[in-house]
Amino acid sequence: MTDHDMASGALALTEEMWAALAGDHDLIGQLDFTNLGAAPGVFPAADFAAASVAAAGLAVAELAAELSGAPPRITVDQRLAAFWFASSVRPLGWRPPPPWDPVAGDYHARDGWIRLHTNAPRHCQAALTVLGAPEDKAAVADAVAGWTVDDLETQVVQAGGCAAAMRSIEAWRAHPQGRAVANEPLIAIERRPAPAFPDWTPTQARPLAGLKVLDMTRILAGPVATRFLAGFGAQVLRLDPPDWEEASLAPEVTLGKRCARLDLKTAEGRSRFEQLLSEADLLVHGYRPDAMEDLGLGAQARRGFAPDLIEVTLDAYGWTGPWAGRRGFDSLVQMSAGIAEAGMSRTGAAAPKPLPFQALDHATGYLMAAAAVRAVLARAKGEGAASVRLSLARTAQALIETPAAEPLPALAPETPADWTDQVEHTTWGEARRLRPPLHL
Repeated sequence: MTDHDMASGALALTEEMWAALAGDHDLIGQLDFTNLGAAPGVFPAADFAAASVAAAGLAVAELAAELSGAPPRITVDQRLAAFWFASSVRPLGWRPPPPWDPVAGDYHARDGWIRLHTNAPRHCQAALTVLGAPEDKAAVADAVAGWTVDDLETQVVQAGGCAAAMRSIEAWRAHPQGRAVANEPLIAIERRPAPAFPDWTPTQARPLAGLKVLDMTRILAGPVATRFLAGFGAQVLRLDPPDWEEASLAPEVTLGKRCARLDLKTAEGRSRFEQLLSEADLLVHGYRPDAMEDLGLGAQARRGFAPDLIEVTLDAYGWTGPWAGRRGFDSLVQMSAGIAEAGMSRTGAAAPKPLPFQALDHATGYLMAAAAVRAVLARAKGEGAASVRLSLARTAQALIETPAAEPLPALAPETPADWTDQVEHTTWGEARRLRPPLHL
């Protein structure tokens, strides 16, 4: 099998993603994939990782070509892309904190499996209140066993928590929300008149230098997007509420960013945010539409503060249908959309078997970054400002519908040679980072 044949899966996915971004198809001729291989599981997760990184790389190459007149070669290391989708931080002499709280996980109910996402204290409390159980995994398992998955999912969500019953791909396609998501574009782009950037001066080496980005995203897709933008020179300011912590992922998602606290529920915080918004070029957020409206920061209000602002937004379950705006995370969407059930049934596993990493989050993040870069270029060329929407559920559909490609050998194991030489001083301790999967 030739390298071109081996790359066919990643290349086909890249073409689909780049077409959704309305990018110049000729640029794909500048793209190379290296270190090809398959990640464990029944879906082409490594191809998906490489393709989404490639889409973001194509967007930066397009911008670089506008600056220099010639597009650079784009090389994506598929093996490193898959590793980055798991984690990019490599501890030196310490262990990272656990990624999940003690209650989070998959539970067997009366008629199937359900996943509880309880990392946020308020989400944990919502689930425990519905179940009438203490914060103990065994007690939660006993309580879940008496419920049907649909009833428990509904009650936890109505209580303000996060849960997802495991459905098959077929059941999701028949579900009202699955049908709604199937009719949504992978990347929805709306344009409106706006002047070109008056004083943006990017450089060939840092093509996003000088771009001001407000990052109001949480685990994990949005922070991946803004991390990518920061890597190419954007000035990213991440804003978190005073009581929000992402301790288990902070060094992973804050690389290259400034971070600050801001309480949007106070008059002072609201006033400060309006000022920041008026000075920003790009807003990236993952707030549910009703949450922004409740804060008095809906789309119409934001246009008043910053009429020329580019916005890139995401949600979990799509923008139409009965679950539009439902709280969700990658692991929950994998349960809802049939990914975890397909992994279980096709391998004969005894429990839900999700992807080997949170591919929906990471892939959506790179697509958000790609959309942001393309929107920046469009505005710089006088084509107006864009509002872009993506969802984890629609990204999941793209993965599920990926045609089977030639099977690849397993990815070669990671070695310390895959790490950068620089030692980072993170909030956890000293660490090194994986080498980047994208080279221009």
